[in-house]
Amino acid sequence: MRDFGKNIAKAKLQADELVLCLCVNQMRTPNIAMLAASAGFDALYVDHEHNPTDLETTAAICIAAVGMGITPLVRIASVASHDIGRVLDLGAQGIMVAHVNTAEEARAVAAACLFKPLGHRSASGPLVSMAYRPLPQAEVNAMANRETLVMAIIETEEGLANVDAIGAVPGIDTLHIGANDLSIELGVTGQYRHATMRDAYAKVTAAARKGGKSTGIGGIRNDPALQTELLQQGFRYITCGSDVGYVLGGGQADTEAIRAMPLK
Repeated sequence: MRDFGKNIAKAKLQADELVLCLCVNQMRTPNIAMLAASAGFDALYVDHEHNPTDLETTAAICIAAVGMGITPLVRIASVASHDIGRVLDLGAQGIMVAHVNTAEEARAVAAACLFKPLGHRSASGPLVSMAYRPLPQAEVNAMANRETLVMAIIETEEGLANVDAIGAVPGIDTLHIGANDLSIELGVTGQYRHATMRDAYAKVTAAARKGGKSTGIGGIRNDPALQTELLQQGFRYITCGSDVGYVLGGGQADTEAIRAMPLK
């Protein structure tokens, strides 16, 4: 039987390999998982921070992603254990928690994602991400702890100031920069090449390296030079773009090209 419990993205990050992710913002059907896989993404995340996608829709997308061999993640805006536990129970293989500002919040995230002795996640029985296989609970817990990808998003001045302490928290796998929000917080909105942002990239990378974590980033698109720089700096997880961005970008390029054609 296929090992449905395997987290492809986490394995690649642990091997210091590149993981490319698609943000699912507006699409509501499982087809997005097939499209993401066909486009070459390693993972997708369903955005519960900035859109109204419900839990049933999220479950369908996560299950489809597992079937397509890519990792389903969910981004949430709360460190509340019941929010985290529900999306993990419905099929997500990882969590991205927005606005993690302190080590205490990071510990709360890890505790909600992982079973004892690493955390205090509540047991729900057979897990969707493991294809509902009727495994002993101890085996389910051990596999979930091993395969769940836990990301703390650093996107505030407070989070950046505390990033060394956040990076030292056991159970956090990845320090992920939310470049858009962080640039706003740091007073350089959208200026991803600004020296202030470059200092932030270096600080987060150093904290991740010190804590044995991987480093990720989202919000930077259409800048291959900066992306190359970040990869060489040690970033291994990149949210490349969203379904909305790709539809708008492709659609706008097409309409502009056609409207520029002579009618006669």
